[in-house]
Amino acid sequence: MYLADRAAPSEGTTAPGRTRGRRFPGVSSVVFALGAVSLITDISSEMVTAVLPLYLVVGLGLSPLGFGTLDGVYNGVSALVQLAGGHLADRVRNHKLIAGLGYGLSAVCKPLLLLVHSLGPLGIVLALERTGKGLRTAPRDAMISLSTPAEFQGRAFGVHRAMDTTGAVLGPVAAFLILRAATDGYDAVFGVSACVAVLGVLVLVLFVPGKVRAGRAAPGAPEEAASGDSGAEVPEKRPVDLREALRLLRLPRLRGLAACAALLGLTTVSDAFVYLLLQRRTGISEQWFPLMPLGTAAVFLLLAVPVGTLADRVGRRVVFLVGHALLLVAYTLLLWAPDLPALPYLVLALHGMFYAATDGVLPAAVSAIVPEQLRASGLALVGTGQALARFCCSIVFGAAWTVWGDGPALAGSAVGLLCCAAVAGVVLRPSGGRS
Repeated sequence: MYLADRAAPSEGTTAPGRTRGRRFPGVSSVVFALGAVSLITDISSEMVTAVLPLYLVVGLGLSPLGFGTLDGVYNGVSALVQLAGGHLADRVRNHKLIAGLGYGLSAVCKPLLLLVHSLGPLGIVLALERTGKGLRTAPRDAMISLSTPAEFQGRAFGVHRAMDTTGAVLGPVAAFLILRAATDGYDAVFGVSACVAVLGVLVLVLFVPGKVRAGRAAPGAPEEAASGDSGAEVPEKRPVDLREALRLLRLPRLRGLAACAALLGLTTVSDAFVYLLLQRRTGISEQWFPLMPLGTAAVFLLLAVPVGTLADRVGRRVVFLVGHALLLVAYTLLLWAPDLPALPYLVLALHGMFYAATDGVLPAAVSAIVPEQLRASGLALVGTGQALARFCCSIVFGAAWTVWGDGPALAGSAVGLLCCAAVAGVVLRPSGGRS
């Protein structure tokens, strides 16, 4: 089974708004506009994300189990809402509207962080912020996919993720500088984050087109995915029914991809836990903690486009599985590597490589399978399964850390990841002798 068809480019196919520049051929202006929105929004989000683990565990005295539960809950909320956001975008046929609602809700939640200082209200605000992220993810990725030819999907998602990750690089740096300069550092971080989030919404409204016309259907996408057993396509103006969206799971390739993404998500430790483990293992000072995501983001930024282009050429299945193998190496270093000065750099580099090989490659693979009129729903189905699996992993890992300690908890995740990757390699094995 392939994650994506690597068909040869068809001649004469050019969607509206598509550009074929020398540097990024096949990547449309829509992708760059959405990348700018994500860049600005991620500066805002990562400012909060960079300080949140330390704020909760050190500032509010939350236990690892409590933090794992909270981290899992608000990511679980994002996962469930992503499913609704994807279906709504396909149903109303206005991806920008649903994405804009998601960006707007996240922006509104940022100033609320200034008003809450206890665990209960903070959890509610974080859940609402994750709700906004869930609403916008599938419609945004659908706009990227629908404006890009099938043979350039990996590259387009790589360009978007690179721009998005630029924000992820700048966000922790901004949080670090604010914490050093401001007396009431956490509130200052939350306030600046709110202002940046509003700017991201304005860029979306002004520069992203309201309608994105698809240039070409996903190659090899079965017609029954759109209309059930009849084999006829869904009429362009008819609203998409929820049953039609769920019927996508009848597609063997999509079902296998969704199952493997969820299976691997069950053993993917939350980023926040990785940084906490690295801080405990190496004794990095708390004032440097907000810069840890910067290492991951910098490597992701450098590799997102070349790895996405490589996935288009050699197959997204291979790149996706190699990404998880790199994550397994990072876990192994955290567990058993000598206490070397280079250890933090190695772990963060591998963490960034993992994201470069999976974060944009997965939606590119889904886009090659799902028909255009159900693109956001298909992306949401796979993304929701993966996010819910990571939700479960956060809770289980936090509980294991609390009961047995961080070492045994991570060892269990590493063994589980090895087993799940082996299963995924069998399920997603190539057919017909192709690699």
